[in-house]
Amino acid sequence: MRSLPMALLALALTSCGSGTAKWQDLFAKCASPRAGIDPGTGRPFPDQKGTLNDEKAFLRAWTDDLYLWYSEVPNVDPGASPKVTDYFDQLKTRGKTPSGSDKDRFHFWIPTVEWEALSQSGVEVGYGITWVVLTTNRPPRKYVAGFIEAGSPAATAGMLRGAQIISIDGADFVNGSDVNSLNTLNAGLFPASANEHHTFVVQDVGATTTRSITMTSAGVTSNPVPDAHVIQTTTGKVGYILFNDHIATAEQGLITAVNKLNTNGPVDDLILDLRYNGGGFLAMASQIAYMIAGPVATSGKVFETLTFNDKHPNVDPVTGRAIQPTPFYNTTIGFSDLTPGNPLPTLNLKRVFVLTGPGTCSASESILNGLAGVNVQVIQIGNTTCGKPYGFYPQDNCGTTYFSIQFKGVNAKGFGDYADGFVPALADGGFAGCKVADDFAHAVGDEQEGRLAAALNYRMSAVCPPPTIVPALVLGGGLSGDGPVLKSVWRQNRILLRK
Repeated sequence: MRSLPMALLALALTSCGSGTAKWQDLFAKCASPRAGIDPGTGRPFPDQKGTLNDEKAFLRAWTDDLYLWYSEVPNVDPGASPKVTDYFDQLKTRGKTPSGSDKDRFHFWIPTVEWEALSQSGVEVGYGITWVVLTTNRPPRKYVAGFIEAGSPAATAGMLRGAQIISIDGADFVNGSDVNSLNTLNAGLFPASANEHHTFVVQDVGATTTRSITMTSAGVTSNPVPDAHVIQTTTGKVGYILFNDHIATAEQGLITAVNKLNTNGPVDDLILDLRYNGGGFLAMASQIAYMIAGPVATSGKVFETLTFNDKHPNVDPVTGRAIQPTPFYNTTIGFSDLTPGNPLPTLNLKRVFVLTGPGTCSASESILNGLAGVNVQVIQIGNTTCGKPYGFYPQDNCGTTYFSIQFKGVNAKGFGDYADGFVPALADGGFAGCKVADDFAHAVGDEQEGRLAAALNYRMSAVCPPPTIVPALVLGGGLSGDGPVLKSVWRQNRILLRK
């Protein structure tokens, strides 16, 4: 799977075969070697002349050694896959979770140049819209704008939160099913390059008519922490932080947010909005967890411990060092050119209210699990998270960066069994809280927005609002709903750095 979110027209998958050589010996033997300096490392590319079969053999050997469920990967002919990336798509388990979902829903690849641009700067070609899927990809489809990046092409064109797609470039989005329509819809949803012009017909929340919006794709720089403010209540000050991505620039954003709350506080409670945060760097999840809990609760404690497959019980197979738990990082790491080692600010809270949904995934789930592991009370408001206690190291080979599940994470209490997600107010082992649908009639961060309002009310009374119908968004009518969030696949993961 490439970096694009879910496409409307599925591609046929192909099969794979086995290899016996060590993956380190097969690394960088490329059908089309790169020349020059790698901008990601500042060193010459390691590529040597090889073949597509060499690249496939590397992937199979790498998978057999590092993949968490290596024994469950089928052994089929690599020659059946003309493309190396098609071959990689098959190098994963076919197992299921207890609920019947695919065990590995997170296997993907991305061109290395795109990965470096996305992970370090947050720049991605698009419109600056986070789409929320309220149905499956089969007709009738219901996609709505969940979050719109300030200053983005979507914001400039007048796109509003909650707007539902009716058509794209004349193709029926709701019911279109022929190949030509699907190709047009995919091209409009996921522009391949900057300066593409696409016309969307949308229907706003509560509207009885539609309107047309033409957007021009661009390299959009996302703000991973776009909102932090203090809410005054009759029982104290409540901090609110909207945290959308664990990318490099978020380190400074989170520090600024916590400092702002302390300057306008101190706050008695925090509402951390992770509804659209699919994850990213695990170390950053540890940092924000430390900033919430403070030094007393986290001193000498483990944020997350990683377990690899049974071939590597004691040594991290990527770094070659003994497996060490991820601590609660209490200083800057040096993301986005920050000086490493500076102390992080803290809120020193004994509980946190977390707004979640199906788009809350991986490193974001680690925040909830890691805090619970050191007895910080987590109160979950929203809907079930995506369910990904797994992660990986990015692996570049010949210009493609591959992501294949290599480890599972558990908290200080040894818990990490949430492959079907964290469920609000689940009686058996879940977090206290309320199941509340996303409210597209109000801006994210608005005190009247359904999830934020529910958190503020629960803080006062421990009472949940009446249940909402999920999904409830219908043309011209409903105001709330829930569903998967369309983000680049790498932004829905738990990613480690090689240190």
